[in-house]
Parts: sequence; structure tokens; C-alpha cells
Amino acid sequence: METEHADEKQKTVSSKSLIRQGTFLSLLTFISRILGLVREMTKAAFLGTSALSDAFSVAFMIPNLFRRLFAEGSISVAFIPTFKEYLLEGDVQKTKEFLSSTLTFLTFFVSLTVAAGMIAVPYIMPIFGMEAFDETVLLTRIMFPFLAFISLAALFQGILNTVRVFAPAGIAPILLNVVTILCAYVLSPRMANPARAMAVGIIIGGFLEAAIQFPFVLKKGFRVCFTGIKKAMRNPGTKKILRLIGPTIIGMAAYQLNDLVSTALAGNAGEGVVSSLQYSLRLQELILGVFAVSLGTVLLPDLAEYAKTFQWKLFNERLMFAIDIMAFISIPFTFFALQEGEYIIRLLYQNRNFTEESVRLTLYAFKFHIIGLFFIALNRILAPAFYAQSNSKSPTLAGIISFAANILLASLLAVPMKGSGIALALTAASGINTAALLFFLKKNPEINVKQVLTSTLGYSFKMALFSFVSIIPVYFLSPIVKNVFAGKGRLISYGAPLCILALLFFGLGLLLLILTKDKQTKALLGMFRKNG
Repeated sequence: METEHADEKQKTVSSKSLIRQGTFLSLLTFISRILGLVREMTKAAFLGTSALSDAFSVAFMIPNLFRRLFAEGSISVAFIPTFKEYLLEGDVQKTKEFLSSTLTFLTFFVSLTVAAGMIAVPYIMPIFGMEAFDETVLLTRIMFPFLAFISLAALFQGILNTVRVFAPAGIAPILLNVVTILCAYVLSPRMANPARAMAVGIIIGGFLEAAIQFPFVLKKGFRVCFTGIKKAMRNPGTKKILRLIGPTIIGMAAYQLNDLVSTALAGNAGEGVVSSLQYSLRLQELILGVFAVSLGTVLLPDLAEYAKTFQWKLFNERLMFAIDIMAFISIPFTFFALQEGEYIIRLLYQNRNFTEESVRLTLYAFKFHIIGLFFIALNRILAPAFYAQSNSKSPTLAGIISFAANILLASLLAVPMKGSGIALALTAASGINTAALLFFLKKNPEINVKQVLTSTLGYSFKMALFSFVSIIPVYFLSPIVKNVFAGKGRLISYGAPLCILALLFFGLGLLLLILTKDKQTKALLGMFRKNG
């Protein structure tokens, strides 16, 4: 009885800790995503959905693709679980040698990739069918070194996240967005075009992302330095990371090739399609990044510890709790965005060079992107469950399956549906990826997948039902509210109706959750009451 009581107490404390840490990081990420949205609004104002806008989108996508492949993917999959083992072992000297070897190898490898990428850009670019070919090549070369800075930032973030220091990682991308926005306004009059000004901002911002986190690494007592490349390659920790990321790079490459192939198809589908897809994805990522990425970041170190210490009951409970939180957040947002997507796009983007055609293209893509929000959020929670067990093969295979589905569907839908077809393909592929991850999770008998799946389906249906009930009055009142504020300027005409309708929708949803004594709502309200 005492053991059960202790387990229940640990579960409660653990859940509150996850919410508290996730909420704090979500706040920082929310600021970053808002500024990221402002960055896209700045881009929309200066470039619209023009050929130059498509050029910037493709140029920034390429180093970003490598960043996700070699930096973020490797840190999540291999570095954090391996570093956690060194910390649990407690040998300070071995830990220092491991960190220095990882820093050396990462810097060496990424530097080679940047050099090769800058040389190869003119030979890769024809697949995208860019109208502004020469400008796209130049912008890509300007921004490719961003990969080196952001890879170092990812390593420092991995070190800090493992010891549960999350604030610097939340602050870093804020700097990137602020600098890019400032450069767009300050440097545009002094450069050939605004795209080049924003590209310079990306480089400066990437450097600052790494620079701001390094002092915190030193403050935690981790003295990292460069060592010989041969010594770095012989380090047991480095070897383990390479073994873990080998299959992961294949899976991540498949996943990132989704973006690459989708962008290539979009580039050949007509002017403005690439940009409209990017504007749409930015809205989706505003929601996804704030909650799913933050929760996944906080979740991984805990799951890794539970897996290493064989606390599978806590592992299962933490995983189910995190999935329920994702359903709690993403499903209502999906319903509201489907209903009010056009006004959201007009409020945020319609300015200067962002025309009615730009609104139309972006809205078509957004409606199909947002349907996949829940699946993508789940993937961000399920993947750490594998990484925590040092299992990179299962997510790799799931990524390959998802990639194949996406490419097949995008190829079939890009011609008749253009951007909306590419968005629909990504959503379908995300759903397939979720199903594959749940299937592979069954391979570990210690993880109760049936219970996880039952909990997920039950809670998701509940959130969908409550969201449907809440959206009904919004649907009928929307035309009336919009007519009241029509013709009063962009902020009032679009912003005021959205605020009123959002308050109505989320207020009704929250009331239903409170009346039914929803467990997640109770936990969140309890935490806020305690903090207050």
C-alpha cells in the first residue's frame, strides 16, 4: 500500500513538473513563434508570393534541411541518451572527453558539409524550377553557413536540456527572428533586394543562437574544447552516437526529403506555390512549435532516465499524459483554424505585396495542412519514446514509410490540386507515420501500447466532440460579427472578429471540460492556482 502511495505521489509530482517545465518553455517558444510569424509577415510585406519570395524560401530551406538532419535529429536521437548515461555514471573526466570529442567531430563534419553544399548549389537548383535561378543560388550560398552555427547551437541545447536547463534554448531562436526582421527593414534599402537583407539576418541570427547558449554550458561546469579528429573518432561515446544516428540519418533523410521533393513539385507547379506553402506551414508551426516541440523537448530527458533505470510504469504514464496534452491543445486549434482560416491569413499576411491571389493560394494549402496538426504533434511525442530507449531504427523505418507515402501522393496530387494537393499529401503521410510509430512501439513488451492507444483514441474523440459542439455557435455568428467590423482597417476588420470568435469558441470548450471534470484541465488549472 505504501509503495502504491509513493508511486502515485511520484506520478503526480512528475506530471506537474512536466506541465510546469513545458509551460515555461512553451512561453519562450510562443514568443519565438510569434516573432517567427512576424518574420514571415515581414517577408510577405516585402516579397509577397513573387518569384523572389520563392527564391528565398528555397534558399533557406536547403541549409534548414541539413540542420534538421545532422543537428536536431542527431542531438535528440543519439546525444541526449548517451550524455545521460555519462552523467549517471558520474565520471567527470570521461564526460569532458566525450563532450570535447562530440564538439570536434560535429564541427569537422558540418564544416565539410557547408563547403560541399556551397559548391554543389548550382547543380542542385535546377530541380526546383526556380524562375529567379541565379538569385536562388546566391541566396543559398549566403545562408549555407547558417548550418554550422545552428549545429553548434543544437549541441549546446542538448547539453543544457539533459540537465533540465531549458531557458537558453527558448531564448536562442528569439534572437534569430529579431535580427532577421531588423535586417529586412534596415538593410533592404542598402542592398540589391530585401531577400538578400533577410539572408544576412539569418546568418547573424544563427551565430547568436550558438553564442547565447555557450556561457550557460560553461556555467553548468561543462568545459568543452576541441581535440584531435582521430581522438574524437576513437572516443566510445562518439562511436555510440555514430551507431545510433546511422539508421536515424537514413530515416531523417527520408523525412526531410519530403520537404525537398514537395518543394521541387511546388516550384514546378507555378509562381507563388512554394511561398504559399511556406506561409501556411508557418501558421501550423506556430501552434505545433509552441506546444509539441516544447513538450517533446522536456519529455525526452525524463523518458531516457525512466528507460535506463527500468521504471516502465512511470515511462508509460508520462507518455500517455503527454499525448493527452497534445490532443487537449491541437484538436481545438484545428477546428477553429478550419473555420476561420481566411481571416487568420488576411490579418497576419495581407499587406503591400501580399495580394488576393496570395491569400487564395495560402488558404488552399492551410486547410489541408492544419488537418494534419494532431498527427504531427503526436509524432513529436512518440519519437522521443524510441530515442529514450536508444532505439533509432523504428522511427527510421516509420520515416521511410511516411516518405514513400508522401512522395507518391504529392506526385499524384500536385498537378490537379497544386499547393493544396502537396499539403494534403503531407497530412496523409503524417497520419501514416503516426500509425507506424504506434505499431513499432509494440515491440517493447514493457510499453503498454494497447493502453496508450485506447487512452489516445478515447481522449481524442472527447476533444473532437467538444470542439465540434463549440464551433457550431461560431459558425452561425461568424458572418454577423464580421459584418459589424467590416471596412474598419485591417487590424480591426480581421482582428476584432477573430478575438471575439476565439473567446467564444475556447470559452465554450473550456466550460465543457470543467463541467465534465476533465483531468488535463484540472491539472493545468491546479498548477496555475498554485503559481498564482
